Amino acid sequence: MKKSITVCTGGLGHPEGPYELDDGRIIYANTYASAIGVWDPKTGKAGAYANVGGGPNACMLGSDGCVYSTQTPNVGAWAAPVHRPPSIQKTSPEGKVEILVTEADGVKFDGPNDLAFGPDGRLYFTDSGDWAPDTRPHPGRIVVIAKNGKASVLEELDHVYPNGIVIEPDGSVVWVESYTLKVVRRRPDGAKEVIHTMPEGHIPDGLKIDSGGNFWITAVTAGGVDVIDKNGKPLHFLETGGTILNCVFGKGGVLYCCDMGPFDLTGAAMNGRLIKVDVGVEGMPLFRGAIG
Repeated sequence: MKKSITVCTGGLGHPEGPYELDDGRIIYANTYASAIGVWDPKTGKAGAYANVGGGPNACMLGSDGCVYSTQTPNVGAWAAPVHRPPSIQKTSPEGKVEILVTEADGVKFDGPNDLAFGPDGRLYFTDSGDWAPDTRPHPGRIVVIAKNGKASVLEELDHVYPNGIVIEPDGSVVWVESYTLKVVRRRPDGAKEVIHTMPEGHIPDGLKIDSGGNFWITAVTAGGVDVIDKNGKPLHFLETGGTILNCVFGKGGVLYCCDMGPFDLTGAAMNGRLIKVDVGVEGMPLFRGAIG
């Protein structure tokens, strides 16, 4: 399956976790630039929404108008020149950046990755640590933050590198595991199931849900997006080329994808792109919440 692809902007450093703001601008974590980047479709120009330090890895808008982002200061061989602890950050509309949470249940984070608000207004995220598939230094966690800022470990995982995460309307948490290629669902009662295993060579990174409940999963080493239904049945593969990291649906049936260009975990290359693909499918509206 091929679709028309538009390059919105380039010259980015490991762009991740995009999100469409209410005014149509797209924000994204520009990791190697230690910033939340922004692209304006009205002007076609890109810039920095906020300089957050460290290595931001995903971002989204809260119900309070603030941008919430994951902070992962190490990516492979790259380390942020201005260190920030592994954490969840919050950026106000005025540009004030603060570190909200650095630990859950007394355990410091290894490296928050992707995040999503649930229908209950709580913030869920994957704590994956550093990318090192040969040594697997960090066990994974699924963490949830209450509205009052208290963080708890929802799931203790093995060394699986939990990556993209979404929340379904019934409150089920779905995440992908980059080391195992699995797509896992945790229902509100705590029951877990593997709903899909990605094909060999299709390492999952990010994912979003469309209006029909299907999952669109970026396959970082396969140059595209795998689409499966809510029960895990493969539907089709969207070929985009490049090294796709994460995605988000935009208004008008488009899918925005962050593409890092040639695979590089040293920070030397700034060849990342934000691309737009006309897929003709609307996304499930993303939930919002706020952390006080």
